[in-house]
Amino acid sequence: MGTVIPVASGKGGVGKTVVAANLGLALSALGKTVVLVDLDLGGANLHTVLGVRNRHAGLGSLIWRTETKLDTLVVATGYPRLYLIPGDSLLPGTANPDYSIKRRIMRDLGTLPADFVILDLGAGSSYTVVDFWLMAPDGFLVVVPEIPSILNAYSFLKTAAFRLFLRSFPRGDEARAQALRHAAGSREGKAQRLLDFAVDLAGQAGERGAQALEALRSLKPRVIVNLAEGRAGEPELAGRLGGIAKAHLGIDPEYVATLPRDPAVSSSIARPEPVLAMSPQAPFSLALAGLARQLAGGSGQK
Repeated sequence: MGTVIPVASGKGGVGKTVVAANLGLALSALGKTVVLVDLDLGGANLHTVLGVRNRHAGLGSLIWRTETKLDTLVVATGYPRLYLIPGDSLLPGTANPDYSIKRRIMRDLGTLPADFVILDLGAGSSYTVVDFWLMAPDGFLVVVPEIPSILNAYSFLKTAAFRLFLRSFPRGDEARAQALRHAAGSREGKAQRLLDFAVDLAGQAGERGAQALEALRSLKPRVIVNLAEGRAGEPELAGRLGGIAKAHLGIDPEYVATLPRDPAVSSSIARPEPVLAMSPQAPFSLALAGLARQLAGGSGQK
């Protein structure tokens, strides 16, 4: 099984798809076989960023059961060792696959013959997005150094942490019922921090409680700060996400890259062509290529 890299964002407009597409290209340029998967089920446009015509069957065909195997949807991108599984956002209902289809896609993603499988997920914190993001404990979260992005990223991490914690308890279990009541209290602004609640519940729920707490602590999200302009205060603002997540969720995000705002990116989207192919020496390209080298150097089978 290759290394699965889910890429998500708490809100739209932060450049998540551009990051995913160009990261895939950078890894393939290092000799790695990469499959990019467009899992932005409600707004698939990864093919556009890559400059690939939208004339191939995509994930919608699997969701609507006109195709039965994920690997039949893999198409070449025109770049060596870089492949794409397109999305199908124009097909109605694609954004809301049923649970069995979602589980089948997850299973099949793990069998793709690639060194890296990069999942371009939809923006926001829907359970469909979060469940795909939780396929790896160290998924990527793209933010920009602005307060709304940081707050939405925290909301995403909180949803992911709660979803992962809840999985440890079967339906009908009292501990699960307590967790759901805690979530309801959070919406009303009355609940204690998730970390404190998890520790308390773990002490009451025996082995399952200990497993749930361990699952929560296994999350090691990796954060990419995109569209940075080098203004004073930007690093501190982006760093607030880590402080809040650690204090309230017991999660300590790792900041793995800062990507500058770069006019070459806008030009590449208008063309359309990946910015790494069009302008390999652009500041954005150089920063993302550095991240790819880190990943390629530490890649292994998961």
